[in-house]
Amino acid sequence: MKDYILLLPVLLPMLGAFAAYLVGRVSKTAKDYMADAAGLAEFILCATLLAYAASGRELSLAVPGICGRGIFFRLDGFRAIYAGIAALMWMCTTVFSREYLGHYRNRNRYYLFTLLTCGATVGVFLSNDFFTAFIFFEIMSFTSYVMVVQDEKPGAMRAGETYIAVAVIGGMVMLMGLFLLENRLGTLNFDELHAAVESMADLSPLYLPGALILFGFGAKAGMFPLHIWLPKAHPVAPAPASALLSGILTKAGIFGVLALSARVFLHDSVWGNAILALGTVTMVLGAVLAVFSVDLKRTLACSSMSQIGFILVGVGMQGLLGPHNSLAVWGTGLHMINHSMLKLVLFLCAGVVYMNLHKLDLNGIRGWGRNKPFLSACFLMGVLGITGVPLWNGYVSKTLLHESIVEYIELVAESGAPTGIYHVVEWLFLISGGLTAAYMTKLYVAVFVEKPDKSFEDHKPYMNRQSALVIGIPALLLPMMGLLPSGIMARAARLMESFMDPSLPWRDAGEQPIRWFSLTNLRGAAISLAIGAAVYLLFVRQVLMRRDGNGRKVYVNLWPKWLDLETLLYRPILQNALPFCGALMCRVLDNLTDWLVSLLNHTLLRRKPIPPRRDEDYAPGDYVPHVHRSYTLQRISGSVSFSLLLFGLGFCAAMGYLIVILLTK
Repeated sequence: MKDYILLLPVLLPMLGAFAAYLVGRVSKTAKDYMADAAGLAEFILCATLLAYAASGRELSLAVPGICGRGIFFRLDGFRAIYAGIAALMWMCTTVFSREYLGHYRNRNRYYLFTLLTCGATVGVFLSNDFFTAFIFFEIMSFTSYVMVVQDEKPGAMRAGETYIAVAVIGGMVMLMGLFLLENRLGTLNFDELHAAVESMADLSPLYLPGALILFGFGAKAGMFPLHIWLPKAHPVAPAPASALLSGILTKAGIFGVLALSARVFLHDSVWGNAILALGTVTMVLGAVLAVFSVDLKRTLACSSMSQIGFILVGVGMQGLLGPHNSLAVWGTGLHMINHSMLKLVLFLCAGVVYMNLHKLDLNGIRGWGRNKPFLSACFLMGVLGITGVPLWNGYVSKTLLHESIVEYIELVAESGAPTGIYHVVEWLFLISGGLTAAYMTKLYVAVFVEKPDKSFEDHKPYMNRQSALVIGIPALLLPMMGLLPSGIMARAARLMESFMDPSLPWRDAGEQPIRWFSLTNLRGAAISLAIGAAVYLLFVRQVLMRRDGNGRKVYVNLWPKWLDLETLLYRPILQNALPFCGALMCRVLDNLTDWLVSLLNHTLLRRKPIPPRRDEDYAPGDYVPHVHRSYTLQRISGSVSFSLLLFGLGFCAAMGYLIVILLTK
């Protein structure tokens, strides 16, 4: 019976959501406390499960009959860590939301759907088969839509359209891939997939279902070219929702990519190269978009896209390195953790800025944080962490990812194969790290260093103690994680590695000593920081800042507006091309069938068509023969459209009859 405790992290926030909603109908204050209590209880429960998994014990649960196939859960180190991170982020953002949403409408609705999303997200992380992950993945997608459109402004509604369209299309494509994968392997259970794949001599039949499943999970992760929702949803969503969208919901997509890569395509070089290519493009493009952005939250959103690219590069290296992939495994898992914690701090800090100024444009908020040392220090912790400065958490994971690329280059060189493309990947990795330093420096200098163009209305205090607490504690953890990589970080990596590569614990790859602060590792960080300094000084300050009519230097966005995949490609296809092609195909098929029937009547059947009679052929009061009156009806009844209509009516009648029979049993 103890295994049924795995249902509690999923059901507890969902039950708390409805409880908070009902209480909120009576008292807004009581609703806030109810939501906080649900978040705190979820965190305590997930922390307890993490302690249980850290002791080396595991749990598994099968609940038969749900959705016809049953749902399957498992608790191991990776799942426990990410359930715990999800609970921590929801607890912090829920507490912060009380102050942030103080003047918002529909707060009751927001708490309802954000807690429902919490339960669904934890359900994804605890799932032990693709079907269970798919169910909770789809619930998460639909409930989180409300978080995006909370403002209900035109920009938010349009971003919500993009978000839900990507989610629905991605889910449909993923489901098709799951059907094909189960048809090939006979199972979708994570514990059985690897053995089923090993029995196959050729993996090529698995690439199509793998690509379809990757489409669905990659869309939620923000992977290129399915990233279009991410830079648009974050700026319009409330800051607490943006922290969740960036820090944890994208990781639900990465969870699926990891499960697919580790259970189906473990150590497969073809799959590894494909993920590496997609990850590299995502990493570079996200960083470039962030450099050009002049919106605080949009910059952080594009940064999330870039950091997801870093993680995908690690996933690709896991496949390429094969049995020697321990560095890539550790780097991937730790960068997931680091990115979640970093975006929690950065987006909540951005929320404090917006909560006071109701602006996000750098020209409108520049200099506001000059006299706010606490907020400045918290944001600086996030900046130093995400740029990979030594002694902060981001340095640890980025160093491991970089070293995995270097290790693979050496292995390829030893085999005598060309290494040029992988040297390009290494330099793009370092350049992307440099761009990260450039755009994060841009944000910090604009908000906390530059002098304001005008005096701001003084808000004292600019946030309450509860908000300061949920920002300050995670910010304090960032340097602590970087200062003790052999303790906190290594322990977390060992707990996560069995999920990402089941063979690692048996060969003790995690026990290999890692020289975290060796000259080689420090050199890679120094190269990225030097590139970042050059980009900031020579490009951001000189090119992306112009003087306005008053002679003041202002930030400008020089990214071409037309260079937007959604506007340029996806919306024209979905709104114009697909409906036109569908209508044309239906018209062609309908007319083609009618033409075939007419051809048979004139050849094999030799039926003579009934000539239509004109109205002037009849005098007033003449009898109109029935055969002529029904000429039009005969044409309608002989068409495919009429046949399909009758089929649909018959199908509905049959389904209604079956439902009545089932209900009366």
